[in-house]
Amino acid sequence: MDLELSTIEWILFAIVIFAWYVYDKYVQRDHQLLVNYPIIGRLRFVLEEAREPFRQYFGDEKFYESKDKLDWVYKAASDVPNYASFSPSQPLPNPKFMIKHANIVLNDDEVDKDFEVTFGKNRKKPYTAKSIIARSAMSDGSISPEGTRAFVRGAHMGGFPINSGEGGVTSNFFITHQEYKPEYMKIVHGTGFAKKVKDVVNFLFNGAMAADAYRAMVFGKDKEAETYVFDLKSQLFHRINWDAPIENFPKEVPEDMADIILQLSSGLYGARDKEGNFDPDRYEKTMRFCKMTEIKIAQGAKQTGGKLAAHKVTPAIAYYRNVEAYKDVFSPNRFPYANSIEELFDFIGTLQRISDKPVGIKIVISDMENIEPYAIEIKRRIDAGDDRYPDFISIDGGSGGSATAPIEMMERVGLSIRDSIYLVDKVLLDYGIRDEVKLVASGKILTPDDIIVIMSLGADFIQIARGFMMSAGCIRARYCSGTTSHVCPVGLATQDKSKRKKYFVYKQAKKVRNYHNNLLKSVKGMLAIMGLKNINQLNKNRIIFIDKNSKIHDDIDKVFERRHDIKKDKKDKRGEIQ
Repeated sequence: MDLELSTIEWILFAIVIFAWYVYDKYVQRDHQLLVNYPIIGRLRFVLEEAREPFRQYFGDEKFYESKDKLDWVYKAASDVPNYASFSPSQPLPNPKFMIKHANIVLNDDEVDKDFEVTFGKNRKKPYTAKSIIARSAMSDGSISPEGTRAFVRGAHMGGFPINSGEGGVTSNFFITHQEYKPEYMKIVHGTGFAKKVKDVVNFLFNGAMAADAYRAMVFGKDKEAETYVFDLKSQLFHRINWDAPIENFPKEVPEDMADIILQLSSGLYGARDKEGNFDPDRYEKTMRFCKMTEIKIAQGAKQTGGKLAAHKVTPAIAYYRNVEAYKDVFSPNRFPYANSIEELFDFIGTLQRISDKPVGIKIVISDMENIEPYAIEIKRRIDAGDDRYPDFISIDGGSGGSATAPIEMMERVGLSIRDSIYLVDKVLLDYGIRDEVKLVASGKILTPDDIIVIMSLGADFIQIARGFMMSAGCIRARYCSGTTSHVCPVGLATQDKSKRKKYFVYKQAKKVRNYHNNLLKSVKGMLAIMGLKNINQLNKNRIIFIDKNSKIHDDIDKVFERRHDIKKDKKDKRGEIQ
């Protein structure tokens, strides 16, 4: 009987293969390859599907300087020893920057623990960040709600700032805020029966499933259910009541919240009315929970406005952004109050007046002519006693973005972050305004050595996106946009409920914290072998450059003068010699 069954199975298998062969070769006309190579040609599609999700496990790294750098991030996030045996698996190629070590090095305990940076020193409420590192802009919407919560918890535990991204400050940024007052919160109670069910599910399964079951019982089919945060302490759901009068909002940022940098994009999300116009009342309320504001003029290769595909615009995201659910949200290319640099600075002044807090801009540059107009206007205003100018300038590298950007722009628009920071620092120095404006750098910064080099070239502060993404579980599958048939496989950069509901918020929050803490720990270790007691002692004289021919250059200014053909006697637009 077994033999007869086996024979039947083989016959059926042969029939299926033959039918498949006939279909590929003589019926279908979608794929040319399958006509010449029926059946076996489909292996190409299988390998194509597996290429991106599994690419980090095979071969050398092509986008970053080496795979060792990526391994460093994952080890730092897991808080395991970060040493290499014998030699790097993929040595850094030339050209590259090298640090100068000291003849007499310091012990780690001789290096200052102070990594504070103060923004807006002349504002009524300046912001002093406790770390030189922030998580860069990632919107709640492009990132899943669970991913945002992990980042916020990690930032709060690690004591470092987090940039909201252009999606604004959503309910998920309040995940650690438990000492709230009902005057500015909408609070929803569950029934006693619902609470009992939650406890049973928690006992049988886990807290995440219990919270989901409880939410479903409390809100039913309410489309805005996910705009409420579940408070583990009080066992209540809550969200900010943006309709409450400003008098009800806290005067200072609550201590149980992460330090949030509000990013304001051309869509004005989080500070707009239903018609898309700037709403000063909403902005003032939002800033009661944020430390400072970053106006996004450009990001990486995205010189266009931000784009969120319709399937990512859930009812919750629509609520946060004051838009219609399940419709593409494409922000304008140009910031609405930046038709000129003068108008942009006037709008910056408006935000500074409303919030009493620092306000800066985020830009990408291609050459000195991109930054000089800003420097000219800042100097003009300072000389005139007008304080309406950026307290900081965030410079993003031109190579792509942490998630999604037009492929045709990724390698054609904007300089690398190292070239950009050098040029901006030089221009601000030439105009005598460097001490008035902090420089923030972002773009392919992953490891402590990246931070040392960038800060030696002139940066005061670092924002990191990709590194924090990887620390939060990203496997670089490159499905962030979700515009293909695939979504983020780990549930970090997707709104697909089946994926994101399985994301480990608490575990990944700890890894986010670990990554930041190990960055600072290793930066401190590198300062020690450089003989420097404080991060502020870094400058261009602390590094050298090795070109592609292995020639060593210790004059960094000359290196960049050759790279960018910088003229020392270059005149500004007013004809004054600099």
